[in-house]
Parts: sequence; structure tokens; C-alpha cells
Amino acid sequence: MYGIIGGSGLTNLPELLTKNNVSIETPYGSPSGPILIGLLDGAEVAFLPRHGPGHTIAPHSINYRANIWALREAGVDEIVSVASVGGIRSDLGPETIMLPDQLIDYTWGRLSTYVQDDAPVTHVDMTEPYSSDLRKKIVDAAERVGERIIVGGVYAATQGPRLETAAEINRLDRDGADVVGMTGMPEAALARELGIPYATIGVVVNHAAGRGDSRTRIRMEDLEAALGRAIQRVQRILRELTRA
Repeated sequence: MYGIIGGSGLTNLPELLTKNNVSIETPYGSPSGPILIGLLDGAEVAFLPRHGPGHTIAPHSINYRANIWALREAGVDEIVSVASVGGIRSDLGPETIMLPDQLIDYTWGRLSTYVQDDAPVTHVDMTEPYSSDLRKKIVDAAERVGERIIVGGVYAATQGPRLETAAEINRLDRDGADVVGMTGMPEAALARELGIPYATIGVVVNHAAGRGDSRTRIRMEDLEAALGRAIQRVQRILRELTRA
């Protein structure tokens, strides 16, 4: 069963025929909300809004450990994360859908591992942070429904909730980042620790600070409008992915 983590703009799946609304308590506390298990075009999926049902949990306050653990307990075999991002690379403008293959973690202070002080140290390989098999499934689904998706790119995970300065974006660019978001880590690492294939669909909602039409400021109303339009295309990809 696919698990879908919805980010900004995807707080629900309108076409999900909900069968169960499951509240799961974990050894790491409560997840962002109940997990909705239902049918999406006939396929069983589990959906969890990352920021809570009312989008009230900021990126740095999300209980990532509980979210990933709860999805596993719900029977999820693979996780698709949907995340809004800012485009650093010039060809990644608003309403672009992209599939990163690498990430850089700039977050701090987040509870980011299941390895406890009284347990043996466990190292997980993060050479390729996203599942190549799951990414291919997403690409194939996008092709079948005729949705253009940019394959490959480096996701920079920043702390939030504030947006970045233009100088910070320049630094991320020098580091090799193509898009910037706030929720990519520790989500990917936690999924890897639990052995769950994980991939992110990045929805570009704005040019990053200092770039393109965000050269002097980022207009939140433009960001929300771009997200609203692009997320409908993401839903088409998700329906095709889960149907296959």
C-alpha cells in the first residue's frame, strides 16, 4: 500500500474514498493527524497531511518520527511525499513539477533518528536518499497521464518557517541545490531507517528569493495561486501511480 504525505496545498485527497480514519500512537508521540485509509481510483492508499488537517504545524515542529512510524504501522510499503519548493535553478519556475534525486540537509535541532541512546549505533546508507524504483514508477505514471515532470535535482532542506534571504539562496546555489524546501529532512532519513522506499514530488510554487519574479520580494498570494494550479496535476499523477 502506498502512503502519501501531503504538504502545503495537499491537505486532503478529494477523490479518496475513505474507509478508515486511523489514529495511531507511536513510541515517539502523536503523528500530525489521523491517517486516512481509503480507495483512490480503486487502489488502497494511506494519506497523512504533514502539517495537520488544518495546516497548523510548522515545518520545524512536525513530529517526523511519529509520522513515518505511524505510516509503517498502518501497513504502508512505499511513501510518496508531496512538497512545495522554491526554484533555484532557472528552468524550475512556478508550477513546475520535479522529482529530486539528491538532497542537502540544512536543518537543525529536529529529532531525526530512531537510534536511541541505549541501542546499538546504526548507520544507514544515504548515498541515494530517494528510492530509484519508486521514482521510476512516478515518472512512468506522469508519462501515462501526459504530465511533464523534471527528473533529477538537488533538494535543499532548510529550517523554516521563515523563507530564505537572497544571500542564503545564492549560497544554496553554490552548494549545488536546485530547489529549496523545509520538510525534506529528516523525513527521508527516517524512512530509510525503517526500510521504507521513499520519494518526493516537488511542486515549485515560486522562484527562490532573489531569483526571477522573486528578485525583490516573494508575493505569498502568487505562491498560493501557483500551488493551487499545480497540485491538481500532482493529483493526476498520484491517481495513476496508485492505480498501476
